[in-house]
This record gives sequence, C-alpha cells and structure tokens, in this order.
Amino acid sequence: MAGRIDINYESVEAMLYYWHALKDKEKVPEKFIYDIAEMAGLRDAYEQEFDGESVRRALSAIKNHEVFTSRTKKEARFWNNNLWMMEDLSYTDAMVQPIKTLNLDDLAAEGPELEVIFAPLHFDDYVIKGNKLIINFFKIKPQNGAAFVNEHELKDFIRGKLSFTQSS
Repeated sequence: MAGRIDINYESVEAMLYYWHALKDKEKVPEKFIYDIAEMAGLRDAYEQEFDGESVRRALSAIKNHEVFTSRTKKEARFWNNNLWMMEDLSYTDAMVQPIKTLNLDDLAAEGPELEVIFAPLHFDDYVIKGNKLIINFFKIKPQNGAAFVNEHELKDFIRGKLSFTQSS
C-alpha cells in the first residue's frame, strides 16, 4: 500500500503575513505572534535551547522595534533570519513559490504516511519528529523556479530524509 505525503506550510504563510505587514508598517496583534509560536512545525521543533518563548520574544522584539537579547545562539539566529526575510520580500516570496507548487505524490509510494512541514527555524536544516519532516524555511534557496536546501534540490532532499522518518 502506498503512503501519503501531506505538505504543510501554514507557519510560512503566517510568517509571510507578519513580514509583509511589518514592512508595510501595519499593526500585528501580539495574539498573532502567540498563535505562530503554537503552529505545527515550530512547536514540533522545540527543544531546550529554542521554544515557544524564543519565538514569541524574537517576533515581539522585531514588531516593537526593541533590542533583542537572546538567551541562546538559536534564538539569535531565529531573530536574525526574520530580519533578513524583511530586507527583500521579493526574495522571500521567491522562496515560497517552489514549496507552494511542490508535488510529492511520486515519493508517497516510497514510504509511509508523512507530513512535510515548512517552518522558520534556526540553524538546523530539518528536524524529524515521528512521521513529520520539518524543513527549515530559512534554508530554502530559490534558483530558476526550483528550490534547494544546501546543494540538494528540494524533492531530492526530502527523498533522502524518507528513510529516517520510516525508522523513527
């Protein structure tokens, strides 16, 4: 029986709104930031050095134009990556396009049921949690309509991680 692969980029969509709204000097409610911190992908990637409070503090500091004092290097990287996204929103949008059109139906036959989640993280290229492969959105590099993570085309990158999700 063939598996099924679902793609979730809900947190990326929320972050797109956040980045564009702040760039356009619109108000972003604090509740929205709390909601982002609880989204799948982010929540599933939390650990001792990076958690919901890390996300909330970094995004609130950006929103309020406050100095951000990180507690860990992962928090600092997350904060810095978010500022980077807002520098050139056309590049950010180019990062999103390949994941919105990503079709993994041909990979579903190679593995079990899997959820591929794109989320803004910190240093890690990806996190595997059960049947979830969480890919760090900040690691997506658009090139000629395709997307890469490091030197691997995105679909090949995901294919390479399928065996890890099957064994976890």
